[in-house]
Amino acid sequence: MTPLGARLRALRQARGISLKQMAAALNVSSAYLSALEHGRRGQPTSFLLHRMIAFFNVIWDEAEELQRLAEISDPKVSIDTGGLAPEATELTNRLRDSIARLDAEDLRFLRDEVVRRAGRKR
Repeated sequence: MTPLGARLRALRQARGISLKQMAAALNVSSAYLSALEHGRRGQPTSFLLHRMIAFFNVIWDEAEELQRLAEISDPKVSIDTGGLAPEATELTNRLRDSIARLDAEDLRFLRDEVVRRAGRKR
């Protein structure tokens, strides 16, 4: 599941809306929405994302949060480490090989550490 998929599902469930109802309102298939929620589809188009924001009738901070989540919700990431330090290539490959064996706590720790250290370097 992607961060956007988890948030969409939470919004749907909090409002008592079925996947089928949401799909009909957005004029997409329920299979597509299910795949989006489960992380088997990439980011929605900006047009569809804006329709989702309107569908849930969210404004300001919540709409920006959905846009931010869409930006970080590509389930098939490709990282070009050409021209970077050898450690970048090693880290990328180690993460690729071991990410499925890490639990949620480990993943949150690594994510937070990367965000913290990248922000420190600005």
